[in-house]
Amino acid sequence: METITPSITQQESPKLQKALKRMRNPWVMRLYFLKKLPTLTLWGVRIQEITPNRSVIRLPFSWRSQNPFRSIYFAAQSGAAELSSGLLAMLAMEKLGKVSMLVTRVSSDFTKKAGTAAFFECTDGDILQETIQKAIDTGEGQQVTVTSIGRMADGVEVSRTEITWSFKKSRKR
Repeated sequence: METITPSITQQESPKLQKALKRMRNPWVMRLYFLKKLPTLTLWGVRIQEITPNRSVIRLPFSWRSQNPFRSIYFAAQSGAAELSSGLLAMLAMEKLGKVSMLVTRVSSDFTKKAGTAAFFECTDGDILQETIQKAIDTGEGQQVTVTSIGRMADGVEVSRTEITWSFKKSRKR
């Protein structure tokens, strides 16, 4: 069952509220994934929860996401982990301004066999906002490493992924 946190504070801009509403709509995001990130569509990834500071992504355990060893394939786990942080960066850009973003490094530790659905949580939205603001203010590229933790429904950690994002102020055309 999908639960998407609906809390929107008064401090959030109308543009940010609109982006959150879009991300909380499962059908809109399925179309987005189909168009921009088709592998996520294949794996059945869903946004479980999204706020400007925290996101939780659900990756089901199914024939589409498993490896021959009856656990979730590492690439599917890495994709869900990247999405959990990338959505927070996209929300920060809605709030602060346009920047280009690029993953420059990914490092994962797979600590337990993921034999059921896994949930990937990133709580580094504030760090991403600070880094993006610094890229906008200075006009220089900025890098930040954020963490996404994958857990099964019973809370057992299956993976920990560190994603280094690079942000650079977009050129006006």
